[in-house]
Amino acid sequence: MREFASQGINIVVTQSYAKSLGLYGERVGAFHVVCDNQEEVEKVLSQLLILIRPAYSNPPLYGARIVTLILSNPELKTQWDKEVKLMANRIISMRTELVKELKAQGSKKDWSHITNQIGMFCFSGLTPEQVNKLTNDWHIYMTKNGRISMAGVFSSRVKYLAQAIHAVTKE
Repeated sequence: MREFASQGINIVVTQSYAKSLGLYGERVGAFHVVCDNQEEVEKVLSQLLILIRPAYSNPPLYGARIVTLILSNPELKTQWDKEVKLMANRIISMRTELVKELKAQGSKKDWSHITNQIGMFCFSGLTPEQVNKLTNDWHIYMTKNGRISMAGVFSSRVKYLAQAIHAVTKE
């Protein structure tokens, strides 16, 4: 944001904190608009108010209050930082284990995209047909585009997931 603004580029940025703070459905986030001058600010604001008014009259405060409490208290913020790091490391570990297990199953495919990605979700590269086979034959569920929630993968089940993915991709 700062880089674009420093170059005089007007920008609009939206951010959601729902996942990183575990506040799903609480509409915790931010909407930023960089304008050239006060007149432009007023015009943009009037248009934004027209857009947001029908969506919600009064946004919920609960999520924002939780975020304020956690981030303004050094002890709670330290605990939150540790827990986010713990979860991020677990997801990285599940990605690594999945690729290791796919290789152990005998897969010759390049699965490096699984470990190269970051975040809770992984685009597996599976086709809709392969996803259907995983659902119908193995009772593994994901979006039709092959997006896997890595937060839902556990060490005790990663071998089963790898067996299933290998089975549907080796054909």
